[in-house]
Amino acid sequence: MILNTKLTKAYTMYETVLVPTDGSETATSAVDHAIDAAQRHDATVHLLYVVDSSVANAAPGLAMSEIKEKLEPEGERALAELESKVEEADLETVTEMRKGTPDTEILNYIDNADADLVVMGSTGKSIRERERVGSVTDSLVRKAGVPVMSVPGN
Repeated sequence: MILNTKLTKAYTMYETVLVPTDGSETATSAVDHAIDAAQRHDATVHLLYVVDSSVANAAPGLAMSEIKEKLEPEGERALAELESKVEEADLETVTEMRKGTPDTEILNYIDNADADLVVMGSTGKSIRERERVGSVTDSLVRKAGVPVMSVPGN
């Protein structure tokens, strides 16, 4: 019997579940879906926050260092909150904060961590922000080489 290992892996098992977060409630609610998938497959949950460098363009009166000073603590808070939820579910967790363009950094992380599934909120930003900087979730659904679960906001 010959098995297509690529199809078998994608069809039956997740080893690494990635949850990118922007700190919003929608992003936080996505972690419940990631926990469910990780428990079913005994997977590790990776939590990622990207300090968005495009914010500097949207706030020209502030220096990038000032923006990072404000966004990094928010990222640390968001990661700690999600990490606590994942650890309560008795799952292995990896957290990371990166700086750059969110969709690019998330795609790079998918490749570097060999993620099998991405679970993320679909409406973390306001409509106006999405129109200005584009939807990260939409970009990942189109570009990621792995399944992306888009969890709608409440």
